[in-house]
Amino acid sequence: MFLPKLFTCLKNYSKEQFIKDFTAGIIVAVIAFPLAIALAIASGVSPEKGLHTAIIGGFIISFLGGSRVQIGGPTGAFIVIVFGIVQNYGLNGLIISTLIAGFFLLLMGFLRMGSMIKYIPYPITTGFTSGIAITIFSTQVKDFLGLTMDKVPSEFLPKWIAYFKSMPTINYYSLIIGLLSLIIILLWPKINKKIPGTLIAILVATILTSILKLPINTIGSQFGTISSSLPKFVVPELDFTIIKELLLPGLTIAVLAGVESLLSAVVADGMIGSKHRSNMELVAQGTANIFSALFGGIPVTGAIARTAANIKNGGRTPVSGIVHSVALLVIMMVFLPYMKLVPMSSLAAILIVVSYNMGEWEVFKMIRKAPKSDAAIFLVTFCLTIFIDLVFAITIGVVLASFLFMRRMADVAEVKSILDSDEGEETSELLASSPTEDISFYEISGPFFFGAADKFINVIREMNFSSKVLILKMSHVPAMDSTAYHGIEMLYDMCKKNSTKLIFSELQPQPQKVLEKYGFIDHVGSENFCDNLDAAVERANLFISENHNISSTKVSNSI
Repeated sequence: MFLPKLFTCLKNYSKEQFIKDFTAGIIVAVIAFPLAIALAIASGVSPEKGLHTAIIGGFIISFLGGSRVQIGGPTGAFIVIVFGIVQNYGLNGLIISTLIAGFFLLLMGFLRMGSMIKYIPYPITTGFTSGIAITIFSTQVKDFLGLTMDKVPSEFLPKWIAYFKSMPTINYYSLIIGLLSLIIILLWPKINKKIPGTLIAILVATILTSILKLPINTIGSQFGTISSSLPKFVVPELDFTIIKELLLPGLTIAVLAGVESLLSAVVADGMIGSKHRSNMELVAQGTANIFSALFGGIPVTGAIARTAANIKNGGRTPVSGIVHSVALLVIMMVFLPYMKLVPMSSLAAILIVVSYNMGEWEVFKMIRKAPKSDAAIFLVTFCLTIFIDLVFAITIGVVLASFLFMRRMADVAEVKSILDSDEGEETSELLASSPTEDISFYEISGPFFFGAADKFINVIREMNFSSKVLILKMSHVPAMDSTAYHGIEMLYDMCKKNSTKLIFSELQPQPQKVLEKYGFIDHVGSENFCDNLDAAVERANLFISENHNISSTKVSNSI
Protein backbone atom coordinates (compact mmCIF):
# COMPACT_ATOMS: atom_id res chain seq x y z
CA MET A 1 0.00 0.00 0.00
CA PHE A 2 1.62 3.23 -1.17
CA LEU A 3 0.03 5.63 1.32
CA PRO A 4 2.20 7.53 3.82
CA LYS A 5 1.31 6.82 7.45
CA LEU A 6 1.04 10.56 8.11
CA PHE A 7 -2.17 10.81 6.07
CA THR A 8 -3.67 7.86 7.92
CA CYS A 9 -2.72 9.19 11.36
CA LEU A 10 -4.15 12.68 10.73
CA LYS A 11 -7.69 11.34 10.25
CA ASN A 12 -8.32 11.04 14.00
CA TYR A 13 -5.62 13.40 15.24
CA SER A 14 -6.20 15.17 18.56
CA LYS A 15 -4.81 18.17 20.41
CA GLU A 16 -3.58 15.90 23.22
CA GLN A 17 -1.59 13.77 20.77
CA PHE A 18 -0.11 16.87 19.14
CA ILE A 19 1.25 18.01 22.52
CA LYS A 20 2.84 14.58 23.04
CA ASP A 21 4.27 14.54 19.50
CA PHE A 22 5.57 18.09 19.85
CA THR A 23 7.33 17.30 23.15
CA ALA A 24 8.82 14.07 21.76
CA GLY A 25 10.01 15.87 18.62
CA ILE A 26 11.82 18.58 20.62
CA ILE A 27 13.54 16.00 22.86
CA VAL A 28 14.63 13.87 19.88
CA ALA A 29 15.98 17.00 18.14
CA VAL A 30 18.14 17.76 21.19
CA ILE A 31 19.42 14.15 21.10
CA ALA A 32 20.02 14.26 17.33
CA PHE A 33 21.92 17.59 17.28
CA PRO A 34 25.28 16.41 18.69
CA LEU A 35 24.91 12.98 17.07
CA ALA A 36 24.40 14.44 13.58
CA ILE A 37 27.51 16.60 13.95
CA ALA A 38 29.64 13.75 15.32
CA LEU A 39 28.52 11.32 12.60
CA ALA A 40 29.26 13.88 9.87
CA ILE A 41 32.77 14.52 11.16
CA ALA A 42 33.45 10.77 11.47
CA SER A 43 32.23 10.33 7.88
CA GLY A 44 34.84 12.79 6.64
CA VAL A 45 32.54 15.74 5.89
CA SER A 46 31.96 19.08 7.61
CA PRO A 47 29.71 19.17 10.73
CA GLU A 48 26.77 21.03 9.21
CA LYS A 49 26.25 18.33 6.56
CA GLY A 50 25.12 15.90 9.25
CA LEU A 51 22.51 18.42 10.38
CA HIS A 52 21.38 19.07 6.80
CA THR A 53 20.89 15.33 6.43
CA ALA A 54 18.87 15.03 9.64
CA ILE A 55 16.72 18.06 8.76
CA ILE A 56 15.95 17.30 5.11
CA GLY A 57 16.09 13.51 5.21
CA GLY A 58 14.33 13.30 8.57
CA PHE A 59 11.47 15.54 7.37
CA ILE A 60 10.89 13.51 4.17
CA ILE A 61 11.04 10.16 5.99
CA SER A 62 8.40 11.34 8.48
CA PHE A 63 6.24 13.01 5.82
CA LEU A 64 6.27 10.13 3.28
CA GLY A 65 7.27 7.13 5.41
CA GLY A 66 5.35 3.96 6.14
CA SER A 67 6.02 4.01 9.89
CA ARG A 68 4.14 6.04 12.49
CA VAL A 69 7.20 6.85 14.62
CA GLN A 70 10.32 6.46 12.46
CA ILE A 71 12.99 9.15 12.98
CA GLY A 72 15.37 9.58 10.05
CA GLY A 73 18.90 10.90 9.98
CA PRO A 74 22.56 9.92 9.54
CA THR A 75 23.63 6.75 11.38
CA GLY A 76 26.84 4.98 12.32
CA ALA A 77 26.31 2.21 9.75
CA PHE A 78 27.28 4.58 6.93
CA ILE A 79 30.46 6.01 8.45
CA VAL A 80 32.88 3.49 6.97
CA ILE A 81 31.54 3.48 3.42
CA VAL A 82 30.93 7.28 3.31
CA PHE A 83 34.43 7.98 4.61
CA GLY A 84 35.91 5.73 1.92
CA ILE A 85 33.89 7.39 -0.86
CA VAL A 86 34.90 10.88 0.31
CA GLN A 87 38.57 9.87 0.46
CA ASN A 88 38.55 8.36 -3.03
CA TYR A 89 36.02 10.46 -4.95
CA GLY A 90 35.47 13.63 -2.89
CA LEU A 91 32.16 15.25 -2.04
CA ASN A 92 30.97 15.02 -5.65
CA GLY A 93 31.42 11.24 -5.52
CA LEU A 94 29.48 11.09 -2.26
CA ILE A 95 26.58 13.05 -3.76
CA ILE A 96 26.49 10.70 -6.76
CA SER A 97 26.63 7.59 -4.54
CA THR A 98 23.79 8.87 -2.35
CA LEU A 99 21.71 9.69 -5.44
CA ILE A 100 22.31 6.17 -6.78
CA ALA A 101 21.29 4.73 -3.41
CA GLY A 102 18.13 6.85 -3.46
CA PHE A 103 17.09 5.60 -6.89
CA PHE A 104 17.84 1.98 -5.89
CA LEU A 105 15.64 2.40 -2.79
CA LEU A 106 12.82 3.87 -4.88
CA LEU A 107 13.11 0.92 -7.25
CA MET A 108 13.03 -1.54 -4.34
CA GLY A 109 9.93 0.15 -2.96
CA PHE A 110 7.99 0.28 -6.25
CA LEU A 111 8.93 -3.35 -6.98
CA ARG A 112 7.46 -4.21 -3.54
CA MET A 113 10.72 -5.59 -2.22
CA GLY A 114 10.05 -4.36 1.32
CA SER A 115 9.37 -7.88 2.53
CA MET A 116 12.32 -9.38 0.61
CA ILE A 117 15.00 -7.48 2.52
CA LYS A 118 14.16 -9.59 5.56
CA TYR A 119 15.71 -12.55 3.73
CA ILE A 120 19.21 -11.17 4.33
CA PRO A 121 20.54 -13.68 6.90
CA TYR A 122 20.86 -12.58 10.52
CA PRO A 123 24.56 -13.63 10.74
CA ILE A 124 25.37 -11.20 7.89
CA THR A 125 23.56 -8.20 9.42
CA THR A 126 25.06 -8.84 12.87
CA GLY A 127 28.48 -9.54 11.33
CA PHE A 128 28.80 -6.30 9.39
CA THR A 129 27.12 -4.27 12.15
CA SER A 130 29.63 -5.50 14.72
CA GLY A 131 32.47 -5.02 12.23
CA ILE A 132 31.35 -1.44 11.59
CA ALA A 133 31.23 -0.84 15.36
CA ILE A 134 34.88 -1.90 15.72
CA THR A 135 35.85 0.22 12.71
CA ILE A 136 34.07 3.31 14.08
CA PHE A 137 35.80 2.86 17.43
CA SER A 138 39.17 2.63 15.69
CA THR A 139 38.55 5.90 13.83
CA GLN A 140 38.03 7.81 17.11
CA VAL A 141 41.26 6.86 18.89
CA LYS A 142 43.25 9.78 17.44
CA ASP A 143 40.79 12.46 18.60
CA PHE A 144 40.05 10.76 21.93
CA LEU A 145 43.76 10.60 22.85
CA GLY A 146 44.66 13.85 21.09
CA LEU A 147 47.43 12.15 19.09
CA THR A 148 49.58 14.27 16.80
CA MET A 149 49.53 12.54 13.40
CA ASP A 150 49.97 13.86 9.87
CA LYS A 151 47.57 11.37 8.31
CA VAL A 152 45.66 8.40 9.70
CA PRO A 153 45.82 5.31 7.42
CA SER A 154 42.40 4.10 6.23
CA GLU A 155 43.18 0.36 6.65
CA PHE A 156 42.54 -1.20 10.06
CA LEU A 157 45.92 -2.75 10.88
CA PRO A 158 48.09 0.11 9.49
CA LYS A 159 45.85 2.51 11.43
CA TRP A 160 46.55 0.79 14.76
CA ILE A 161 50.26 0.48 13.97
CA ALA A 162 50.31 4.24 13.35
CA TYR A 163 48.44 4.82 16.64
CA PHE A 164 50.99 2.84 18.64
CA LYS A 165 53.85 4.68 16.96
CA SER A 166 52.21 8.01 17.89
CA MET A 167 51.48 7.09 21.54
CA PRO A 168 54.28 9.39 22.85
CA THR A 169 52.28 12.35 21.46
CA ILE A 170 49.20 11.74 23.66
CA ASN A 171 47.53 14.97 24.76
CA TYR A 172 46.50 14.21 28.35
CA TYR A 173 44.14 17.20 28.48
CA SER A 174 42.31 15.72 25.50
CA LEU A 175 42.26 12.29 27.15
CA ILE A 176 40.84 13.71 30.40
CA ILE A 177 38.09 15.63 28.55
CA GLY A 178 37.28 12.50 26.54
CA LEU A 179 37.07 10.32 29.67
CA LEU A 180 34.96 12.93 31.44
CA SER A 181 32.56 13.06 28.48
CA LEU A 182 32.39 9.25 28.41
CA ILE A 183 31.58 9.09 32.14
CA ILE A 184 28.86 11.74 31.82
CA ILE A 185 27.24 9.96 28.84
CA LEU A 186 27.17 6.65 30.70
CA LEU A 187 26.06 7.95 34.12
CA TRP A 188 23.75 10.84 33.23
CA PRO A 189 20.70 8.62 32.42
CA LYS A 190 20.65 7.61 36.11
CA ILE A 191 20.15 11.28 37.01
CA ASN A 192 17.79 12.41 34.23
CA LYS A 193 16.44 10.39 31.31
CA LYS A 194 14.71 13.27 29.53
CA ILE A 195 17.81 15.36 28.79
CA PRO A 196 20.37 13.36 26.72
CA GLY A 197 23.74 12.66 28.30
CA THR A 198 25.49 13.53 25.02
CA LEU A 199 24.25 17.12 25.27
CA ILE A 200 25.36 17.45 28.90
CA ALA A 201 28.77 15.94 28.04
CA ILE A 202 29.31 18.43 25.22
CA LEU A 203 28.23 21.40 27.37
CA VAL A 204 30.50 20.42 30.30
CA ALA A 205 33.46 19.62 28.02
CA THR A 206 33.07 22.85 26.02
CA ILE A 207 32.74 25.07 29.12
CA LEU A 208 35.77 23.48 30.82
CA THR A 209 37.88 23.72 27.66
CA SER A 210 36.96 27.38 27.13
CA ILE A 211 37.34 28.53 30.76
CA LEU A 212 40.60 26.67 31.36
CA LYS A 213 41.84 27.43 27.83
CA LEU A 214 42.95 23.82 27.39
CA PRO A 215 45.34 23.21 24.48
CA ILE A 216 43.24 20.60 22.69
CA ASN A 217 41.64 20.26 19.26
CA THR A 218 38.13 21.62 18.81
CA ILE A 219 35.70 21.55 15.88
CA GLY A 220 36.72 25.12 15.09
CA SER A 221 40.46 24.40 15.06
CA GLN A 222 39.89 21.48 12.72
CA PHE A 223 37.13 22.80 10.43
CA GLY A 224 37.31 26.57 10.85
CA THR A 225 34.10 28.59 10.78
CA ILE A 226 30.90 26.53 10.65
CA SER A 227 28.07 27.91 8.55
CA SER A 228 24.60 27.98 10.10
CA SER A 229 22.94 29.04 6.84
CA LEU A 230 20.35 26.94 5.06
CA PRO A 231 21.66 24.17 2.80
CA LYS A 232 22.03 25.05 -0.88
CA PHE A 233 20.84 23.01 -3.83
CA VAL A 234 23.81 21.15 -5.36
CA VAL A 235 23.95 19.68 -8.86
CA PRO A 236 26.72 17.04 -9.00
CA GLU A 237 29.18 16.80 -11.86
CA LEU A 238 28.03 13.65 -13.58
CA ASP A 239 30.64 11.47 -15.22
CA PHE A 240 29.76 8.06 -16.64
CA THR A 241 33.06 6.52 -15.46
CA ILE A 242 32.53 7.66 -11.86
CA ILE A 243 28.87 6.59 -11.95
CA LYS A 244 29.95 3.13 -13.09
CA GLU A 245 32.54 2.90 -10.29
CA LEU A 246 30.06 4.10 -7.67
CA LEU A 247 27.19 1.77 -8.61
CA LEU A 248 28.29 -0.91 -6.13
CA PRO A 249 28.89 1.52 -3.21
CA GLY A 250 25.53 3.15 -4.04
CA LEU A 251 23.80 -0.23 -3.99
CA THR A 252 25.50 -1.03 -0.67
CA ILE A 253 24.23 2.23 0.83
CA ALA A 254 20.74 1.40 -0.46
CA VAL A 255 20.75 -2.09 1.06
CA LEU A 256 22.12 -0.76 4.36
CA ALA A 257 19.54 2.02 4.44
CA GLY A 258 16.75 -0.39 3.58
CA VAL A 259 17.77 -3.01 6.14
CA GLU A 260 18.38 -0.51 8.95
CA SER A 261 15.18 1.47 8.34
CA LEU A 262 12.99 -1.65 8.14
CA LEU A 263 14.65 -3.14 11.24
CA SER A 264 13.96 0.13 13.03
CA ALA A 265 10.34 0.06 11.84
CA VAL A 266 9.90 -3.54 13.05
CA VAL A 267 11.34 -2.64 16.48
CA ALA A 268 9.02 0.38 16.62
CA ASP A 269 6.02 -1.79 15.69
CA GLY A 270 6.78 -4.03 18.64
CA MET A 271 6.99 -1.03 21.00
CA ILE A 272 3.68 0.62 19.99
CA GLY A 273 1.68 -2.36 18.69
CA SER A 274 1.44 -1.02 15.14
CA LYS A 275 2.34 -2.28 11.66
CA HIS A 276 4.46 -0.31 9.21
CA ARG A 277 4.14 -0.23 5.42
CA SER A 278 7.50 -1.54 4.28
CA ASN A 279 7.28 -0.60 0.59
CA MET A 280 6.14 2.95 1.39
CA GLU A 281 9.01 3.18 3.86
CA LEU A 282 11.50 2.25 1.12
CA VAL A 283 10.01 4.87 -1.21
CA ALA A 284 10.37 7.48 1.54
CA GLN A 285 13.96 6.40 2.21
CA GLY A 286 14.78 6.68 -1.49
CA THR A 287 13.23 10.13 -1.78
CA ALA A 288 14.99 11.28 1.40
CA ASN A 289 18.40 10.15 0.13
CA ILE A 290 17.90 11.85 -3.24
CA PHE A 291 17.01 15.19 -1.65
CA SER A 292 19.70 14.84 1.03
CA ALA A 293 22.28 14.41 -1.75
CA LEU A 294 20.93 17.33 -3.79
CA PHE A 295 21.29 19.59 -0.75
CA GLY A 296 24.82 18.42 0.04
CA GLY A 297 23.92 15.94 2.77
CA ILE A 298 25.07 12.38 3.44
CA PRO A 299 23.10 9.08 3.35
CA VAL A 300 20.04 8.95 5.57
CA THR A 301 18.03 6.10 7.08
CA GLY A 302 15.78 5.26 9.99
CA ALA A 303 17.70 5.58 13.26
CA ILE A 304 16.75 2.90 15.79
CA ALA A 305 17.97 4.74 18.91
CA ARG A 306 16.29 8.04 17.99
CA THR A 307 13.09 6.21 17.00
CA ALA A 308 13.04 4.45 20.38
CA ALA A 309 13.59 7.79 22.14
CA ASN A 310 10.68 9.25 20.18
CA ILE A 311 8.38 6.45 21.34
CA LYS A 312 9.50 6.62 24.98
CA ASN A 313 8.75 10.35 25.06
CA GLY A 314 5.20 10.00 23.73
CA GLY A 315 5.61 10.27 19.95
CA ARG A 316 2.95 8.20 18.17
CA THR A 317 2.57 9.80 14.74
CA PRO A 318 4.89 11.15 12.01
CA VAL A 319 4.16 14.65 13.34
CA SER A 320 6.83 14.10 16.03
CA GLY A 321 9.41 13.37 13.30
CA ILE A 322 8.44 16.53 11.42
CA VAL A 323 8.70 18.56 14.65
CA HIS A 324 12.14 17.01 15.22
CA SER A 325 13.32 18.24 11.79
CA VAL A 326 11.95 21.76 12.25
CA ALA A 327 13.40 21.98 15.77
CA LEU A 328 16.79 20.83 14.45
CA LEU A 329 16.67 23.59 11.84
CA VAL A 330 16.04 26.22 14.55
CA ILE A 331 18.76 24.80 16.81
CA MET A 332 21.21 24.74 13.90
CA MET A 333 20.59 28.37 12.96
CA VAL A 334 20.91 29.56 16.58
CA PHE A 335 23.59 27.36 18.15
CA LEU A 336 25.72 25.91 15.31
CA PRO A 337 28.26 28.78 15.32
CA TYR A 338 29.06 27.97 18.95
CA MET A 339 29.79 24.31 18.09
CA LYS A 340 33.25 25.35 16.94
CA LEU A 341 34.20 25.44 20.65
CA VAL A 342 33.34 21.75 21.20
CA PRO A 343 36.42 19.55 21.89
CA MET A 344 37.04 16.79 19.35
CA SER A 345 37.72 14.33 22.17
CA SER A 346 34.18 14.91 23.49
CA LEU A 347 32.70 14.07 20.06
CA ALA A 348 34.99 11.02 19.94
CA ALA A 349 33.50 9.88 23.27
CA ILE A 350 30.00 10.17 21.81
CA LEU A 351 30.98 8.00 18.82
CA ILE A 352 32.70 5.44 21.03
CA VAL A 353 29.40 5.00 22.87
CA VAL A 354 27.56 4.85 19.52
CA SER A 355 29.94 2.14 18.29
CA TYR A 356 29.47 0.12 21.47
CA ASN A 357 25.67 0.37 21.30
CA MET A 358 25.49 -0.67 17.65
CA GLY A 359 27.66 -3.77 18.07
CA GLU A 360 25.95 -7.16 18.45
CA TRP A 361 28.27 -8.32 21.22
CA GLU A 362 25.91 -10.93 22.66
CA VAL A 363 26.34 -12.91 19.42
CA PHE A 364 29.93 -13.67 20.42
CA LYS A 365 28.64 -15.34 23.60
CA MET A 366 26.21 -17.49 21.60
CA ILE A 367 28.55 -18.36 18.75
CA ARG A 368 29.53 -21.76 20.20
CA LYS A 369 25.88 -22.77 20.42
CA ALA A 370 25.01 -21.60 16.92
CA PRO A 371 25.18 -23.91 13.85
CA LYS A 372 28.70 -23.99 12.43
CA SER A 373 27.53 -22.56 9.12
CA ASP A 374 25.91 -19.52 10.77
CA ALA A 375 28.97 -18.99 12.98
CA ALA A 376 31.21 -19.12 9.90
CA ILE A 377 29.06 -16.56 8.02
CA PHE A 378 29.08 -14.21 11.03
CA LEU A 379 32.85 -14.43 11.57
CA VAL A 380 33.70 -14.10 7.87
CA THR A 381 31.45 -11.03 7.47
CA PHE A 382 32.75 -9.52 10.72
CA CYS A 383 36.44 -9.98 9.81
CA LEU A 384 36.07 -8.85 6.19
CA THR A 385 34.23 -5.70 7.31
CA ILE A 386 37.11 -4.80 9.61
CA PHE A 387 40.11 -5.83 7.51
CA ILE A 388 38.94 -5.23 3.93
CA ASP A 389 35.73 -3.26 3.41
CA LEU A 390 31.99 -3.37 3.92
CA VAL A 391 31.01 -3.94 0.27
CA PHE A 392 33.30 -6.95 -0.07
CA ALA A 393 32.15 -8.30 3.32
CA ILE A 394 28.45 -8.20 2.44
CA THR A 395 29.07 -9.69 -1.03
CA ILE A 396 31.10 -12.62 0.31
CA GLY A 397 28.70 -13.05 3.24
CA VAL A 398 25.67 -13.33 0.94
CA VAL A 399 27.48 -15.72 -1.44
CA LEU A 400 28.67 -17.92 1.44
CA ALA A 401 25.22 -17.92 3.05
CA SER A 402 23.63 -18.87 -0.28
CA PHE A 403 26.00 -21.80 -0.84
CA LEU A 404 25.57 -23.08 2.71
CA PHE A 405 21.79 -22.77 2.41
CA MET A 406 21.81 -24.70 -0.87
CA ARG A 407 23.96 -27.36 0.73
CA ARG A 408 21.51 -27.69 3.64
CA MET A 409 18.56 -27.95 1.25
CA ALA A 410 20.41 -30.52 -0.86
CA ASP A 411 21.07 -32.58 2.28
CA VAL A 412 17.38 -32.43 3.18
CA ALA A 413 16.31 -33.58 -0.29
CA GLU A 414 16.04 -37.35 -0.62
CA VAL A 415 15.28 -39.91 -3.34
CA LYS A 416 14.40 -43.41 -2.20
CA SER A 417 12.52 -46.57 -3.04
CA ILE A 418 9.44 -46.61 -0.82
CA LEU A 419 9.34 -50.41 -0.88
CA ASP A 420 12.70 -50.42 0.94
CA SER A 421 11.80 -47.64 3.37
CA ASP A 422 9.88 -47.41 6.63
CA GLU A 423 6.72 -46.84 4.62
CA GLY A 424 7.00 -50.31 3.10
CA GLU A 425 4.17 -51.76 5.20
CA GLU A 426 1.73 -49.08 4.06
CA THR A 427 2.83 -49.48 0.43
CA SER A 428 2.56 -53.27 0.54
CA GLU A 429 -1.09 -52.97 1.57
CA LEU A 430 -1.74 -50.69 -1.40
CA LEU A 431 -0.03 -53.13 -3.73
CA ALA A 432 -1.35 -56.31 -2.11
CA SER A 433 -3.68 -57.05 -5.01
CA SER A 434 -1.19 -55.93 -7.65
CA PRO A 435 1.69 -57.70 -9.38
CA THR A 436 4.33 -55.81 -7.35
CA GLU A 437 7.17 -57.38 -9.28
CA ASP A 438 5.96 -55.29 -12.23
CA ILE A 439 5.88 -51.98 -10.29
CA SER A 440 8.78 -49.88 -8.98
CA PHE A 441 7.92 -47.30 -6.35
CA TYR A 442 10.14 -44.24 -5.70
CA GLU A 443 9.65 -41.03 -3.74
CA ILE A 444 11.35 -37.61 -3.90
CA SER A 445 11.16 -35.49 -0.75
CA GLY A 446 12.42 -31.98 -0.02
CA PRO A 447 13.12 -28.99 -2.32
CA PHE A 448 13.97 -30.38 -5.74
CA PHE A 449 16.46 -27.90 -7.22
CA PHE A 450 19.87 -27.87 -8.90
CA GLY A 451 21.62 -28.60 -5.59
CA ALA A 452 19.66 -31.85 -5.16
CA ALA A 453 19.24 -32.81 -8.83
CA ASP A 454 22.59 -34.60 -8.93
CA LYS A 455 21.42 -36.92 -6.15
CA PHE A 456 18.29 -37.73 -8.18
CA ILE A 457 20.27 -38.37 -11.37
CA ASN A 458 22.62 -40.76 -9.53
CA VAL A 459 19.59 -42.74 -8.27
CA ILE A 460 18.18 -42.87 -11.82
CA ARG A 461 21.41 -44.36 -13.13
CA GLU A 462 21.28 -47.11 -10.50
CA MET A 463 17.60 -47.93 -11.09
CA ASN A 464 16.52 -51.33 -12.35
CA PHE A 465 14.14 -50.70 -15.24
CA SER A 466 12.99 -54.34 -15.44
CA SER A 467 9.56 -53.41 -14.01
CA LYS A 468 6.72 -52.44 -16.30
CA VAL A 469 5.66 -49.37 -14.29
CA LEU A 470 7.55 -46.81 -12.21
CA ILE A 471 5.44 -44.74 -9.82
CA LEU A 472 7.13 -41.52 -8.64
CA LYS A 473 5.60 -40.02 -5.52
CA MET A 474 6.19 -36.24 -5.16
CA SER A 475 3.90 -35.25 -2.28
CA HIS A 476 6.85 -33.88 -0.28
CA VAL A 477 8.35 -31.78 -3.08
CA PRO A 478 7.26 -28.16 -2.43
CA ALA A 479 9.24 -26.69 -5.34
CA MET A 480 11.45 -27.60 -8.28
CA ASP A 481 13.60 -25.68 -10.80
CA SER A 482 14.73 -26.18 -14.41
CA THR A 483 17.67 -28.42 -13.43
CA ALA A 484 15.26 -30.67 -11.54
CA TYR A 485 13.01 -30.71 -14.60
CA HIS A 486 15.98 -31.87 -16.67
CA GLY A 487 16.36 -34.79 -14.23
CA ILE A 488 12.65 -35.67 -14.57
CA GLU A 489 12.97 -35.51 -18.36
CA MET A 490 16.02 -37.81 -18.21
CA LEU A 491 14.04 -40.29 -16.10
CA TYR A 492 11.18 -40.24 -18.61
CA ASP A 493 13.56 -40.87 -21.55
CA MET A 494 15.17 -43.82 -19.73
CA CYS A 495 11.75 -45.25 -18.88
CA LYS A 496 10.69 -44.91 -22.51
CA LYS A 497 13.90 -46.58 -23.68
CA ASN A 498 13.26 -49.53 -21.35
CA SER A 499 9.52 -49.74 -22.12
CA THR A 500 8.64 -48.73 -18.54
CA LYS A 501 5.53 -46.67 -17.88
CA LEU A 502 6.18 -43.56 -15.75
CA ILE A 503 3.33 -42.45 -13.45
CA PHE A 504 3.43 -39.45 -11.10
CA SER A 505 1.63 -39.32 -7.77
CA GLU A 506 0.57 -36.31 -5.66
CA LEU A 507 2.27 -33.54 -7.62
CA GLN A 508 2.30 -30.24 -5.68
CA PRO A 509 1.17 -26.90 -7.28
CA GLN A 510 4.59 -25.36 -7.98
CA PRO A 511 6.18 -28.49 -9.55
CA GLN A 512 2.98 -29.01 -11.55
CA LYS A 513 3.18 -25.45 -12.88
CA VAL A 514 6.82 -25.99 -13.92
CA LEU A 515 5.99 -29.23 -15.77
CA GLU A 516 2.99 -27.57 -17.44
CA LYS A 517 5.10 -24.64 -18.71
CA TYR A 518 7.61 -27.05 -20.24
CA GLY A 519 4.73 -28.97 -21.89
CA PHE A 520 5.81 -32.13 -20.07
CA ILE A 521 2.35 -33.02 -18.74
CA ASP A 522 0.80 -32.89 -22.22
CA HIS A 523 3.72 -34.91 -23.60
CA VAL A 524 3.45 -37.67 -20.98
CA GLY A 525 -0.34 -37.53 -20.76
CA SER A 526 -2.38 -35.95 -17.98
CA GLU A 527 -3.88 -39.37 -17.16
CA ASN A 528 -0.44 -40.39 -15.85
CA PHE A 529 -0.53 -37.72 -13.13
CA CYS A 530 -2.58 -39.04 -10.22
CA ASP A 531 -3.88 -37.31 -7.10
CA ASN A 532 -2.96 -40.11 -4.69
CA LEU A 533 -1.24 -43.47 -4.39
CA ASP A 534 -4.43 -45.51 -4.83
CA ALA A 535 -5.14 -43.77 -8.12
CA ALA A 536 -1.51 -44.25 -9.23
CA VAL A 537 -1.63 -47.99 -8.42
CA GLU A 538 -4.97 -48.31 -10.18
CA ARG A 539 -3.51 -46.59 -13.24
CA ALA A 540 -0.46 -48.91 -13.12
CA ASN A 541 -2.64 -52.03 -12.87
CA LEU A 542 -4.76 -50.84 -15.80
CA PHE A 543 -1.62 -50.33 -17.90
CA ILE A 544 -0.24 -53.76 -16.94
CA SER A 545 -3.62 -55.39 -17.69
CA GLU A 546 -3.92 -53.71 -21.09
CA ASN A 547 -0.37 -54.72 -22.00
CA HIS A 548 -1.08 -58.28 -20.89
CA ASN A 549 -4.23 -58.44 -23.04
CA ILE A 550 -2.39 -57.01 -26.04
CA SER A 551 0.40 -59.57 -25.56
CA SER A 552 -2.15 -62.41 -25.26
CA THR A 553 -3.93 -61.25 -28.40
CA LYS A 554 -0.66 -61.16 -30.31
CA VAL A 555 0.22 -64.68 -29.10
CA SER A 556 -3.20 -66.10 -30.06
CA ASN A 557 -3.07 -64.43 -33.46
CA SER A 558 0.36 -65.90 -34.11
CA ILE A 559 -0.96 -69.36 -33.23
